[in-house]
Parts: sequence; structure tokens; C-alpha cells
Amino acid sequence: MIRIVNFEGVKATVRNTNYKFFIVAVLAVTTLIFTACPTDPGNPSPKTGDVDPNAVAATVNGKEIKLEAVERAIKQQSQGQESKLSQMELAQARLQVLEQLIQQEVLFQKAEKEQTIPSDEEITTEINKMKTNSGLSKEEYEKRMKEAGLTEEVLRENIKKQLAIQKLVSKVTGKVEAPSDSEIEAFYNGNKAAFVRKRGVKLAAIVIDPRDTGQGDTTKDEESAKLKVQEVLKKIQGGADFATVASSDSEDPSRLRKGDLGYISEDQMKQTFSPQIANAFMSDQFKVGSVTPAIPIAGKYYIFKLQERIEKDEDLTLESPGIRPRISETLVNNRKQLLSASYAAIAMNEAKIVNFLAQKVVDNPNELSGARPAGTDDKKKDEKSESNSNSESNAEKKDGEEKKDEKSEEKKDEKSDSNTEEKADDKKEEAKTEEKK
Repeated sequence: MIRIVNFEGVKATVRNTNYKFFIVAVLAVTTLIFTACPTDPGNPSPKTGDVDPNAVAATVNGKEIKLEAVERAIKQQSQGQESKLSQMELAQARLQVLEQLIQQEVLFQKAEKEQTIPSDEEITTEINKMKTNSGLSKEEYEKRMKEAGLTEEVLRENIKKQLAIQKLVSKVTGKVEAPSDSEIEAFYNGNKAAFVRKRGVKLAAIVIDPRDTGQGDTTKDEESAKLKVQEVLKKIQGGADFATVASSDSEDPSRLRKGDLGYISEDQMKQTFSPQIANAFMSDQFKVGSVTPAIPIAGKYYIFKLQERIEKDEDLTLESPGIRPRISETLVNNRKQLLSASYAAIAMNEAKIVNFLAQKVVDNPNELSGARPAGTDDKKKDEKSESNSNSESNAEKKDGEEKKDEKSEEKKDEKSDSNTEEKADDKKEEAKTEEKK
């Protein structure tokens, strides 16, 4: 997916931020089954070693968080790559995920007290919306659920917590008032350099992905992708509305915005696409409203529509369309984000938290390995033991052979000495006989 939005051309230092609790990131892991790449079937779960998934990882005000939930979150976030983690990395991942789950539980308990728990109908509606937006078939949805280690019951519980905390956010931050004109002007005057609409273009795109991503696409390989490209181009050439075709046929999340990619500066185009594509879009020969043929970029096919072209950098003022409302929205969202984070920090301080997993690490500081891949310690120990055993056996065998050779040499020497003595005695006898004669 390519989406570059710079505040209608304004530099990235002024953004239209979406306020959220710092915890919302872990809640979103539930939705990975709808958007993430399939996990590796050869690595169905993290290598837990001697970890008991039914063990209690932590408690929040007496409410247990099972290690099973930690392992499930790691599996979802790593997308089948958990087997590549070392024992040290896996231990760190567990602690980080557990900390997120603790924060989630703290805020959910707050949501219960503030009575912001969603109804069953709201939960069902949210799940159905995610299914529809993902474009997954029933079979693919069930497959993703299985790969993620999720049941419908667990999914509903996760969505319930997510919606409850979102409602809590809205309730807490509802006290934030709109900024005054003087505050808006002060923000603008302090960030004038940021209010520049750079030379560039506004684009929309229809993206065809040959890969089977399971995100609502119908193409599974290069051949099917090329056929779909031809079908899409034929629709557009026949007069079909570009935005409508993007919504129905694009295989990219931008289809939810009718293919809109937003404003892209000339420099960003050169970095994201190529200098040739940037030059083509900025050329007067390519008219606003024109549609490109399919352009291969990063293994996908892009059909672009040039919606607007900005010929030169433009300084924006408070009177420029949309600037004053956007500054107001930015200030409100920044205040809401600060308020929500402060509220969450206080909630964490008030909660009684017992982190058993962290305590286990403290109690057993020498059990972790930072170099070897997870699950290979025992194998390497066995290999080392076998190697040592073989070495010892070979050494003993060699020592035995050397001792045998030494004994053999000793016998040879003894025999040689005996023969020499016998010969000497014979010579003495011969000499005595000669004297007598």
C-alpha cells in the first residue's frame, strides 16, 4: 500500500493526528487476522519451552492474565516468524506483550466503572464491519482465525475490550474544548516553515497485486493479475468512474478511500516510485485527469489517475482553504492524546499489579540465552555431549593403542636383549674351548 499524505501538501511536521491511548496498539492486534499475511504453517506457534500456557502471567486487581493470552499475541504479531527468535528475544517479547495486556486490563476495568461497555449488538456490528472491509471469504476468515489461535469467543471478548476502551477515551477526552483564535494563530506563527504546499501532485490509484494476500483480491498469480489489469483498463476506457472502479477492483487498502493516495511531493515521488515517473507526472504533456497504463512497481501493477498538479511551492496562510480548521483539529487531538495518556498513567498507578512473568526472570537470571534460536538449546547440548563423548571414546581408544604399542615394543626389546646375552655366552664358551686347545 502506498499512501503519502502531508496535510494537503504541508510538510510532515504538521499532521492531522488521531488521538488514542498508548494502549490501543495492542488492542489492534486482534484485527491482524483480517489484514496480516498468513502465518507460516510450518511454525504454528511460538516455541514455549517449559512455559505452561495455562499459568498465570500477571494479575490486575486480582483479575488473572493467562500466559496463553501472551503466547497468542506473540503469534499474531510475529506472523509466523516467532521460531526465528532467540530465547532472549522471546523472553523480551513476552514481557512487552504482557505489559500491553496489563495496560489493556487496567483500562478495561476503568471502562467497567465508567459504564462504557458495548452491547452485544455493537460487538457483532464491529466484527462484521472488519470482515467486510477485509474482503476475506468465509473459508479464508476461518483459516486466519485458526492460524491466529483465536476462537469466536476470544475474538468477541477482545473486540469488547477494544470498543469499551475507545468509548472510555471519548468520555474522558470529551472535556477538551476547541482552541481559541489566538491559540491557532500562535501555532501557525510558530510553525510557518511547515505550512508550505510543495510542488507535486495529487494521485489516485487502482492496485492489482499478483500475490494471494487474502485481502479481497481475486488474483492469485501473474497471469490472473494481467487479465484483471486488462479488464480494469477496459472499464475505464469505456467511461467507468475511476473512483468507483478503485472501490470495487483495487487490491489495496486505498480502495476504502476510492483509490485516493493524497498529495505527493515531487521529491517523494522520486523516492517512492522513480525519477522517471515523477518527471512524467510533473510534465505538462500529462494532463490533469489523465489515467496511466498499468505500471509495475514493487511487484504490483498501478493504474494512476492524476487528480491535481501543483506547479511550484506555495506558502499557505491562515486564510488558505482548510488551514485554520486543520490547525484547530490538530491542537484538539494533541490535547486529547495528552489527556488520555495522563489518565492511563494514573490508572496504572492506582491498580494493584503483580507481574509473575517478570518476577520469574528476576529469580532465574541465568536461564536465558541471547544467541541461540528458541528451542535449540537442548539440541545443541545433546550435540555437544555426543561430541564430547565421541572425543573421549576416541581418546581412550588412542591411549589403549599407544599402550599396546608400548608393550609390544617392550617385548621386542626384552627379546632382543635376551638374544644378545645368549650370543655373548656362546662366544665366551667358544673362547674357553680355544684356550684349552
